[in-house]
Amino acid sequence: MTLIYKLLPASLWREAEAAGVFAGAGIDLSDGYIHFSTRAQVEETAARYFVGVADLLLVTVEAEPLGAALKWEASRGGDLFPHLYGTLPVDRVAKVAAVPLRDDGGHDFAGLIE
Repeated sequence: MTLIYKLLPASLWREAEAAGVFAGAGIDLSDGYIHFSTRAQVEETAARYFVGVADLLLVTVEAEPLGAALKWEASRGGDLFPHLYGTLPVDRVAKVAAVPLRDDGGHDFAGLIE
């Protein structure tokens, strides 16, 4: 089982829960796919795009059930990142956890990433 991760503000996730599906954040909608990170990539993603975000959530998803809609594509430094070409049904989510904000504006992932 391969786990992938989506970082997003809690307000966006609450909207997805109400709708039953996550269609993406602003950048996802602009790019045409939902950006995910692997275990090895998620902390760097947080450091690049979410510094100081106090209500950050880490959404954990099993990759395999997403099927052909999930593509692994080169991005930062040539690393392969998981991109979902479609929406994410909330019932496909394995876990949602708040990511604590540290005093320096970074996030504490201790115990959150499997």
